[in-house]
Amino acid sequence: MHARDILIDGFGRIQEEVHAALDGADPDLLNRLPAPDANSITWLVWHLTRIQDDHIADAFDLDQVWLAQGWEKRFGLGLPPRDHGYGHTPAEVAKVRVDSGDLLTGYHDAVHEQTLGVLRELPAKDLERIVDTRFDPPVTLGVRLVSVLSDDLQHVGQAAYLRGLLQSTEA
Repeated sequence: MHARDILIDGFGRIQEEVHAALDGADPDLLNRLPAPDANSITWLVWHLTRIQDDHIADAFDLDQVWLAQGWEKRFGLGLPPRDHGYGHTPAEVAKVRVDSGDLLTGYHDAVHEQTLGVLRELPAKDLERIVDTRFDPPVTLGVRLVSVLSDDLQHVGQAAYLRGLLQSTEA
């Protein structure tokens, strides 16, 4: 099995879990903050998708789906165009709201397609390519892809947990 097949499977699992976390949830549930300094389901899914979009675009010298396909305008969050949520204050987290989970899944699916497009064509030797020299040791493409995979899986797990928690308090 080629490493790209493992990565494709991993990113596919993220997409499945994003859909599961959002399926049938109303905007009130998606946008609810469980505490003043906590993240909503919307923010978690938006952020994990923005990170994937940002990091994949950067590593493969592509345009971010967020900007190229007009998702930034569709979301209308009033945040800087390239914002991806890292270091957000509670006030910034609260700005990330949707009227429907379909907006989140639509954006995630578009990013997922761009990710799959580059992974399907990925030669094994490219995994050693340096994509970020700000760290010691410098970050290879393989390390960056696993980092995004890990971060996204953690955040989608948080979104699923938060959905269960919020729904259990409604009963």
